[in-house]
Amino acid sequence: MQPGIFSKHTNVINVLSRLFDVLVLLCAAYFAFVLVFGLHRSIPSHYELAILLGVIIAFASFNVLGIYSPARGKRILHYILWISVAWIVTMLILVLIAFLTKTSSIFSRVWFIEWMVIGCILSCLSRSFVIILLRSVRKKGFNIRRIIVIGSEDIVQHIADKLGKAAWSGYKVEYLLSMDNNPILKQANASESYTRVKMPVDLNIFISKHSIDEVWVGLSFREFYQLEGIMESLKFSTANIKVVPDVMGLDIINHSVHDIAGIPIFNLRASPMEGLNVYIKACEDIIISTVILILVSPLMLILGLLVKLSSSGPIFYKQERVSWNNKKFMILKFRSMPVDAESNSGATWAKPGEQRATKFGAFLRKTSLDELPQFLNVLKGDMSIVGPRPERPVFVDEFKKTVPQYMQKHMVKAGITGWAQINGWRGSSDLNKRIEYDIYYIEHWSLWFDVKIIFLTLFKGWINKNAY
Repeated sequence: MQPGIFSKHTNVINVLSRLFDVLVLLCAAYFAFVLVFGLHRSIPSHYELAILLGVIIAFASFNVLGIYSPARGKRILHYILWISVAWIVTMLILVLIAFLTKTSSIFSRVWFIEWMVIGCILSCLSRSFVIILLRSVRKKGFNIRRIIVIGSEDIVQHIADKLGKAAWSGYKVEYLLSMDNNPILKQANASESYTRVKMPVDLNIFISKHSIDEVWVGLSFREFYQLEGIMESLKFSTANIKVVPDVMGLDIINHSVHDIAGIPIFNLRASPMEGLNVYIKACEDIIISTVILILVSPLMLILGLLVKLSSSGPIFYKQERVSWNNKKFMILKFRSMPVDAESNSGATWAKPGEQRATKFGAFLRKTSLDELPQFLNVLKGDMSIVGPRPERPVFVDEFKKTVPQYMQKHMVKAGITGWAQINGWRGSSDLNKRIEYDIYYIEHWSLWFDVKIIFLTLFKGWINKNAY
C-alpha cells in the first residue's frame, strides 16, 4: 500500500495538468490551421493573438467550471460535459470579441470551428485518459485516502461496503467506529477485532498514529445531535472531516450540497431543470419537435381527414393535464372517441377492453398516432419530448394520496414519451412501477439519456399491449 505516493505532490500535479491543457489548446489551434491552410504556411500574427486569447479564455473557463477540482470519485462523463461547456463558452466569447472589434472577416470560419471541435475532443480524451490512469493506479493501492468512519453501526458498515466496491475512487475505509452505545472501534476487514476507545484523547492519538487522512461521520438526521460531540472529540486532529447524512428511507431526488451566501445547503429534493439544463432541454425540444412536425405533417393531414370522416365532431381533442410544477395546460390529441363519451360516466381512466373509442380511434390509440399533435404542445412549451406522461387534475388529486412519490413526477415537464413508456409501463399498468421509472428518469436525467429514450421509442414506444 502506497497511500502518499501522489498526495505529497498534489500541487505539482495540478500545475502539470494546467500546463498540459494549455499544450492541448495550442496543438488543436495549430493542427486546425494546418488542415485549412497547409503545412508550409506560417501562422499570421493576428491568428497568434486570437489563439493566445482563446487559450486564456478557455483556461479561465476550465477553472470557473471546476474542471481542475479533484477527480476522485467523480464520473468521467461529469468532466466531459463541463469541458464541452467550457469550450462552448470560449467559442461564444471569442465570437463576441470578434463582432465587437469588427475583426471577424480577417479569420477563417472553418479554421475557427475546427479549432474548437478538435480542442474539445482532445481535451475530453486527455482528461479521460488521466482519470482512467489514476483509477488504475488507485486500484493497485497507490494514491489512497485512508478513512475512519464514525457513526451508527449500520450506517458506517453501509459506507464501508459502498466504498469497498469502488476501489477506483481511491478511498479506503481502514476503521469503523460504532457510536450506538459505548464507542467501539473495529478494523474494516476484521469481523471480530473490537477495541474500546476513550474519546476524545484516544481517538486523536489513534488517527495520528495510523496516518488517517479523512474522518467520515455517518449519522441519520435524528442522530445529528451527536455531531457536536464528535467534532469536539476531533478538535486536536488535522484529518479532513466529512459528514455523510443517512438519507436511506427518505423521499429524496437529486440530492446535492451547495453553498449559498456562505450558507451550506443540503438539497434533499431538487429538479434537474435548473441553470444550463433548462436551456439544453428547451433547445432539444424545439429542434426535435420542429423536425418531427415537418416530417409527419403529411401524415397528420391524412389522419385529421380520416378522424373527420370516421365520426362527427372536431379533429382535435383538448383535455386539461398537469405538467411541471403542477402547471395545468390543454393537451392536444387526435380525437379518438365520440364527443359525448364521458357525458354520463364523467372522468374515467382507460382500461383493458376499452369500448368508448371509435373504430378509427381505437387504431389511433393502439399505434399512439393520436399523440402526434402533442408535438405542438412541445413547441408551445407546455410539454417536453421526453418526460413523465401528464395526467388529468382529477386523477392527480386521487393518486397523490395513494401512490408514493407521485407528485415528484411533476418536477420536470410532462413528456410525449418517457422511460416508463418504453419499458412497457403505460395505460392501466402498475402505477407504482410507472412512478418508479419516472423518478429514475428525473434522478438520472441527461441529454444523452433523452436521446437514448427517443431512439428506443422508435422501436418499442409506439405500439404496446397497454395502449388502448
